[in-house]
Order: sequence, then structure tokens, then C-alpha cells
Amino acid sequence: MTTIREVIEPLEGALVRLRPASTADAHVLATVLRDPTVGEWWQVPDVDADVAELLADAELAIWLIEEAGSVLGLVMAGEETDAMYRHASIDIAIAAAGQGRGLGTDAVRTVARWLIERRRHHRVIIDPSATNARAIAAYAKVGFRPVGVLRSYERWRDGTWHDGLLMDLLADELVDP
Repeated sequence: MTTIREVIEPLEGALVRLRPASTADAHVLATVLRDPTVGEWWQVPDVDADVAELLADAELAIWLIEEAGSVLGLVMAGEETDAMYRHASIDIAIAAAGQGRGLGTDAVRTVARWLIERRRHHRVIIDPSATNARAIAAYAKVGFRPVGVLRSYERWRDGTWHDGLLMDLLADELVDP
């Protein structure tokens, strides 16, 4: 089977256009991750190094989230390809200018649909911070359900550990507006 990076394609949501990211987009991705409303949750010590690592990961698909030609965020997808545990995962970051208007929900729904229909996944996971109520509500609108708390899951810049919330979506649970 081909890797997800090899088959990434532009996607059209109801509200957003998702354009595959390339190394030429490193500055744009870093700008999104430096947005204070993103940095509150995207707790990496070095944004530029994180972006370089993400773009170099051949097992990761990265799209820029565009609305009317402006980049407002990024959404990523990965795959577990072991036949016994096969599933996909999604991660997303939306800058302040794109928040509160359903763009993140639309982007997650669009990628989840692509993972289910084109990549034939029966299950998709996402793992927001357990205290990120806005993200959890957005993912629930797509059909994701809480599975359990991932205790002391992620280390933030200040060295403290924070819980994550594992959510999953089965293919027949995808909610269309």
C-alpha cells in the first residue's frame, strides 16, 4: 500500500479548501503554530524544529487550511498500517482568525471523510488536550466520541505533564451537516 504522503491531494470542504503542504510552506506553518491561541495547546519548545520534523515525516499528510485564499491553519493525518490495528489519526491547528466559525470542524470532517472513503479506514482517532473544551466540542460535531483520558500524556514547555483525551470515530459515525 502506498503511504499517505504519496497520495495526498487537495480536498474541498463545505467551508474550507485543504491544500497539501510542502517544504516551501514551512514559514506559513510556523506562523500558524506561533499564533498565541494555537501555542496555548501546541506546546513545542521550538516551532521551527517542529515544523521541519513534521514536513520531513514521510508517513504524515499535511494540508494547509484555506478560506478565500488565506491560510488559517493546518490539518494532518497519519496511519497505523499494521493490518491488526489499522486506523488513522488527525491533528489540527487553527489560528485565531479562523476560530469560532466552524472551519476546524469542516477541515476535520473533510479529512476524516477522505481517510474513510479514499484510504479505507474504519476508525479515526484524535487526541486533544483534556482541557481543550472548544476542540472537544468541534470534534464531537464530526462524530468523534471520548474513549478515555490519557493521563500525563503531553509535556508542556513549562515541564508540566497534562492529560489528553482520546476520541475516536468509526466510519459509520461520521456526521455530515
